[in-house]
Amino acid sequence: MKNIFWFFLLFSTTSFAQSYTLKPLTSGKNTSMRGLSIVSDSVAWVSGSNGQVGKSLDGGKTWEWTQPKGYEKLDFRDIEAFDQLKAIVVNAGSPAYILSTIDGGKSWREVYKNTDSAIFLDGMGFWDEQQGIIFGDPINNKMQLLKTTDGGLTWQNISGNLKKELKVGEAGFAASGTTIRTTTDGKVWIASGGSTSKIYYSSNYGHKWKVYDCPIIQGESSTGPFSIAFYDAKKGIAVGGNYLKDKESINNAVLTTNGGKTWSKPQKSVSGYRSAVEYITDQLCFATGSSGTDVSTDGGKNWTNISSLNFNALQKAKKGNLILLTGNRGSIYQLTW
Repeated sequence: MKNIFWFFLLFSTTSFAQSYTLKPLTSGKNTSMRGLSIVSDSVAWVSGSNGQVGKSLDGGKTWEWTQPKGYEKLDFRDIEAFDQLKAIVVNAGSPAYILSTIDGGKSWREVYKNTDSAIFLDGMGFWDEQQGIIFGDPINNKMQLLKTTDGGLTWQNISGNLKKELKVGEAGFAASGTTIRTTTDGKVWIASGGSTSKIYYSSNYGHKWKVYDCPIIQGESSTGPFSIAFYDAKKGIAVGGNYLKDKESINNAVLTTNGGKTWSKPQKSVSGYRSAVEYITDQLCFATGSSGTDVSTDGGKNWTNISSLNFNALQKAKKGNLILLTGNRGSIYQLTW
């Protein structure tokens, strides 16, 4: 790359001004990346179209790429990594596959396959290294739910646990793997969109569910929440919009202070369609999408645009401070301040 792009935004506070920097790390790979899992300040994994999976062991400075043999045409929309050796990827579309590696991506094992023409898996979350959950678009009005209790080696269909049927035209978005969120104590939130938008919530590892309305933009197949984030059991953000009109900002973000039961609008919303949102602290948040990236320094109440670059996913390290953004043509950026 010939140029390094710097994007600064100054915020006045009581004692200092804050600047934010988007720094390109790599690009040029023939893949659109929506899967992102940052283990630490050193270890990060990404996944995308054309069967591409990338791994970095130096905080994103260099990347090792692989295409699981026999799965080169898949679009891996989500990835969950546990360390530099173990990761799980899931693709969008039919047939649906879940692949697992325990040797850093040198070899991959097919741990799930579904050839139903209607299957479409949207996102994945893990409560711990053994227990995880994947959700997908409805089949016969039933949201597809898969659960593992052995670290992803086997997956069981638990769709029957969710009694409520989805409405016609209601489905999930596999935009960044973040329309599903989990916490270590068994909680999980899943956001749906399209004809209507709902939040599906379980507090006990997917055994029983509650359903809440999500008053973000909805009503069309291209509208709804494309990402959710929860700072704790109560405080959360949902962002999205209409991906066909990605520069429009019409009811594109909502906030909750009671775990998704009710939602309110921010004072100043994100500046367009957003496919990923992330808490850095309880006050500092970032949201990104195809028309740019925004920052909030008051917990999501007010957002300011800091870049117009196109991204799909954004995430902070599970253990550490590394923040990466991924997009089309293999682009990976680091966000610092």
